[in-house]
Amino acid sequence: MKKQTIIVTGAASGIGKGIAKYFLDRGDNVVINSVTASSLEKTFNEFGAGENLALFAGDVSDKRTGEQLVKIALEKFGSVDVLVNNAGIFASKPFLEVDEVYLDTFLKTNLKGTYFTTQSVLPQMLKQQGGVVINIGTPLVNHGLGGWPASAPIASKGAIHALTIQLAAEFGKQNIRFNTVAPGVIRTPMHGDNADQSAGLHLLNRVGEIDDVSEMVYTVAKSNFITGSIINVDGGKGAGHNLN
Repeated sequence: MKKQTIIVTGAASGIGKGIAKYFLDRGDNVVINSVTASSLEKTFNEFGAGENLALFAGDVSDKRTGEQLVKIALEKFGSVDVLVNNAGIFASKPFLEVDEVYLDTFLKTNLKGTYFTTQSVLPQMLKQQGGVVINIGTPLVNHGLGGWPASAPIASKGAIHALTIQLAAEFGKQNIRFNTVAPGVIRTPMHGDNADQSAGLHLLNRVGEIDDVSEMVYTVAKSNFITGSIINVDGGKGAGHNLN
C-alpha cells in the first residue's frame, strides 16, 4: 500500500494519539498536532521521534496552525494525503445556562478548528489531484440523550457533519474525499476509570477501544470510493441503547 503523509490534530492523547500511532505503525508519515506543546513533545518522544514523524504545537482554530502543519508536511515528506480533524472538546451544561462565551468555546475549537485546518490542506490536495479529510463527529448529532445536556458541543459537531457532506459535493470531481467517523464512548484518559459505566449506551453493552476508531479512520483513508459518509463506530449507540 502506498506510503502516505497524514496530519492528525489533537494527537497528544486519547483517540488522536491512537490514530497517529496506527498510521505510524503501518509505515506512513505522520505530522502530529496539539495545543499543548509539552504533551505533544511527550507523545513525539514516546512514538520514537523517528524520521517518519513530525510535530507542531498550535491552536487549530487559528488558520496559521493549519498552514504550518502543511508547510512541515511538505518540507519533510513532500505531500499531504490525509487530514484527520480530531482536535475537539466536549462538556455538559444545561441549555438555559449556556452563554455566548461558553458556546463560542465549542464553535471555535470544534467547528472553526476543523474548518480552517481543512482550508489549509485543500490547496495542496488540489495540486496533487487527490486527498482525504476525515473529521471526528458524534452519533449524538442524530441520537439525543435526555438527562445529559450538551447542546453546545453537539451543535458544533452537527455543523461538522453538515460540512463533511457539503465539501464532499464541492470537491468530489477533484478526487478529494470527505468523511466523518463518529465514535461512541471510547475508553480514553478523558473518561478516567468511569468509561465502563456508559456501557449501556451501546447496543453491544460495552464501550469502545481507541483502536476501534483508529482502524476505521485508517480504512476510510486508504479507500478510494468512500466519500460524503458519516460512519458511526459506536457499538450501536446511534441506533439505540440498552435499558439495563
